[in-house]
Amino acid sequence: MTHSSLQRIYTIGCVILAGLAATGCHKKPAAAPAGDGAQALPVQTVTVTMAPVAQSSEYVATIKSRRSTELLPQVSGQLTDIRVHSGDQVKSGQLLMEIDARQQRATVDSLRATEQQKKALDDYDTIEEDRQRKLFEAGVTSRDAYEQSQQAFQNAKADYQSAVEARKAGEQLLGYYTIRAPFSGAVGDIPVHVGDYVSQNQSPATILTTIDDNNNLEAYIYIPTERAGEVHQGLAVNLMDNSGKLLQKTRIDFVSSQVDSTLQGILVKAPVQAGPEGLRNAQIVKAGVVWSTKPMAVVPVLAVTRQGEESFVFVVVKQNGMTAAHRTSVVLGDTVGNNYPIVSGLNPGDSVIVSGIQFLVDGMPVMPMGGPPQAAPPEGKKNSGPQANAAGADAGKGAAPRNAAYHPRHRRHRRARVRKRQHTQPATVS
Repeated sequence: MTHSSLQRIYTIGCVILAGLAATGCHKKPAAAPAGDGAQALPVQTVTVTMAPVAQSSEYVATIKSRRSTELLPQVSGQLTDIRVHSGDQVKSGQLLMEIDARQQRATVDSLRATEQQKKALDDYDTIEEDRQRKLFEAGVTSRDAYEQSQQAFQNAKADYQSAVEARKAGEQLLGYYTIRAPFSGAVGDIPVHVGDYVSQNQSPATILTTIDDNNNLEAYIYIPTERAGEVHQGLAVNLMDNSGKLLQKTRIDFVSSQVDSTLQGILVKAPVQAGPEGLRNAQIVKAGVVWSTKPMAVVPVLAVTRQGEESFVFVVVKQNGMTAAHRTSVVLGDTVGNNYPIVSGLNPGDSVIVSGIQFLVDGMPVMPMGGPPQAAPPEGKKNSGPQANAAGADAGKGAAPRNAAYHPRHRRHRRARVRKRQHTQPATVS
């Protein structure tokens, strides 16, 4: 066997050994030995600040239209035509339905003829009265004849006025056979059909349809009598849907002087503007009445943990020369956006932890992001040896705190890299 063959065999063996060493380095590290000290957990924090928080109460509000009506028949007859459909937008005075009015039209025509007859008689008696007056003044006729002509003139004039009013009443009644929109709005349900007999005397009353003007709405809210001394015009009101989404902001413009005997509440009203949220007549929404606004400490919702009826947060404190998480009970207010107002338990400037809450326990060492992992050890107890040197080297290189060599798993990986370099170095021999 030549020297070159031995050299090739030696080189191949070194390569195989290097591969085996690299394979062994990728195996899972063994469990950390018992007795390792607790390590500081990196966490994110926020500083408690003061923010204006509305002091409000939530009630149920009913949206009502200022112009909403039910159309009922004012005459009796058969429906002959329905000109609209449910949901149509109509203008004021637009024709909606027609009731058979042939009999009423004939009556009106008869009244008009009577009116013309009475007018002709009135005209004749007017001329006759003037002629008899002139003859009486000339001494041709007697006073009795003149007075009879005056009486006939007055009777004819009264008959004519009566005929005029009868004709007007007939025409007005004829107008009730055509159902028109009293104002602009949306047509509601139409429960009747062409051919139905409707009457103003039916019980229950026949509803032809409804008209709602959704551009003139207001919210009806009943405030408990306990708040009677606080409610007044101008209070802010936030209208919300069932999911808590803000629909509209408004203000109270009416406060009732009476208490509702059934609900034992005070009726207040707030105007509602038409908008894309599509509020409708008779819709039920939530109304938050804002009594006042005052500054309060607020924290993110993510910082709060609930256990039963208790709520608490973790505050960063200095404890035994280290930075630790201190569990602090708090009293919460109503949610404002993504924050909780704190009624009691925190002060402005407190540093509250907002990440890794599920891993924290009271007194656990923590490392606020960007801060030191823990307090410096006392004099005479500083770390020494290779581990301390390795940590110092990593810190000098600007390594991130979570990659520092103080963690046992990092030390094991470091030893594996050292072994890998020792095994792979012979492979570089030519």
